[in-house]
Formats: sequence, C-alpha cells, structure tokens
Amino acid sequence: MSLLRQLIRKILPVAGLFTLALHPIPSFAQVTLGLSDWPGWVAWYVAEKEGYFKKYGADVKLVWFPDYMTSVNALSAGQIDANCQALIDTLSPVEKGVPAKVILVTDNSAGNDALMVNNSITSFSELKGKTVGVEIGSIENYLAATALKMNGMSEKDVNFVNMSTGDAAAALIAGKVPAAGVWNPWIQRIEQHKAGHPLFTSSSAPGLIPDVVYARNAALAAHRKDFVAMTKAWFDAVKFIEKNPEKAAEIMAPHVGLKPQEYALGLAGTKLFGAQLNLQAMSKGNVPVSLYKSTADTAAFLVAQKAITATPDPASFIDASIVKAAMAH
Repeated sequence: MSLLRQLIRKILPVAGLFTLALHPIPSFAQVTLGLSDWPGWVAWYVAEKEGYFKKYGADVKLVWFPDYMTSVNALSAGQIDANCQALIDTLSPVEKGVPAKVILVTDNSAGNDALMVNNSITSFSELKGKTVGVEIGSIENYLAATALKMNGMSEKDVNFVNMSTGDAAAALIAGKVPAAGVWNPWIQRIEQHKAGHPLFTSSSAPGLIPDVVYARNAALAAHRKDFVAMTKAWFDAVKFIEKNPEKAAEIMAPHVGLKPQEYALGLAGTKLFGAQLNLQAMSKGNVPVSLYKSTADTAAFLVAQKAITATPDPASFIDASIVKAAMAH
C-alpha cells in the first residue's frame, strides 16, 4: 500500500473509503452522486463530458455502481450523498425513515421496460395460465401486474416465477418460459434472437416508472448550492441529448459496454425530464407525470406485496425547492 493510500485510510471516514473502493483515484468532491446502468442515469456523463458541471460550478463526483441495488443501499447507509434510483425502490427507504428527499426526476421509462412473450402468444387472453419469469417485487413485476390489470386480468391469472431479469430473458430465449418481464438491453436481445416480442411496454403506461435523484438531508443542508448547480447541469444535459441524440449515445455507450447505435435504441425508450416536466412531476395532481399519483399507484402494489405497510405521504419526501431554485436563475 502506497504512503498516499495509508494517509487516505487514516483521514477518510467510512463513506469516503466506500467511494474510494469504487474509484481508485480519491475524490474530495463535495457531492457524491451514485448512478448505474439506465439511460436516464448514464445521461449524467453527458453533463460531465459537455462541461455543464463546470459551467455552473457544481462540485459533483459521479460514483458508478455495477449493481443497481448496491447504490440504493449505499444511499440508505449514508455512504453517498445522493443516488439515481427508481421511485418504486425509494418508498421502502422512505418508510424506514432514511433522512433523504427526492429532489429531481431524471426520467420516466417510455418503452424500456416490457412484458415479453414468445412468438406463439399475441394477446393477453393467450397468456392466461402461463408462466411469467420475473423478479418478484421488482419494477418488471409491477409493470406486468399493471399490464394484466389494464387488460382485464389479475396476477392470479398467470404463474409468476421468481428469477433475475437476466435469467428471465435467457429462459425466454431458450424456450423454458413463455413470458418474461425485462428491460433493455434484454428486450433487444430477445428480439435479436427472434425469440419473442413485447406484449406490453412502459410506453403504454406513462408515469408508471419514474426515476429520481434521492439525496440525503445532511448533504442537502451542507451543499445546497452544489445540488442547485447540479440540477442546472442536468437541465442542460437533457436539452443536449434531445438535440443531439446520436452524439449523446456516443458519450453514453462506452460507460455500459455497448455500441452507440445499440445504446440509441435504449435512449429512445427513456423520456428524460427537463425543467418543466420536473415542475409538473413535483406538483400535486392526478396526471400520470405527477409523483403524487405515481406514489399512490406504486405504493398500492408494494403494500399488496408486503414490501411496505402503508402509502407514504409524498409531501414528506418530495422536495421541489432545488428544481425551483435551478429554474429561477
């Protein structure tokens, strides 16, 4: 161990060591933002590459997590200041009293999540009694349950079998299950193998799967200006991606080991949220884009799954002040 690393180990707290473990080059940035493999989060690399953090003076360090749920747990444990995560994975930490707030909506899934079926199935009625490979309690489980409900069926009409998303996709490709709940790139892989097609995607359920930035209260209090600047940088990144999708895909693809043309497909299935959509999302309302509606719908599913005991009050964990401050200047 080098002298520098020995010194770092002596002076950095546990949270700093966690970040250091993920990034060999030590970071002393004021705000650590966790992210993982999802287009609406990999988009932060556009903000970094295009210089938007520097433009607004945002002292931010992006912390990459190969495993998404590790990032959710890291935020809850106070090992990072903020994290990019799905709303569905935020409601349990909220119930457990994690001292944090949702401060930004990065995106809504708009086709990147799907209930895939083999080529012999063309309608929901043909899915009745069939096995669906899905991670129980996950976003894909929620999507599949919603799809069934929207088509006059219930979860009892199919046989959900618990398996990881990758395993579910592989099982469908191998012909071991007739249906699977997956997201991209698994959707593309199933289609490339000509093993199946989407019976239902998140594009048919606007607002069903919102993704957010969940930030710890202590970090928000200590580094508010950096969070505001970071949010301004995000708004610029969204504009850049919308105007230059091919160039954006070139920036984002290497971070997840895909070719730009492959990544462009996943990017197209993600509705990124700029300033105005964020304002709508953080306002009370019964429209699909509102987190207040999404929270009610998502919580109902999680309560039924016994993942949480009750629907949390959105006002208790949604903080629109950062977005409003970013829009004011």
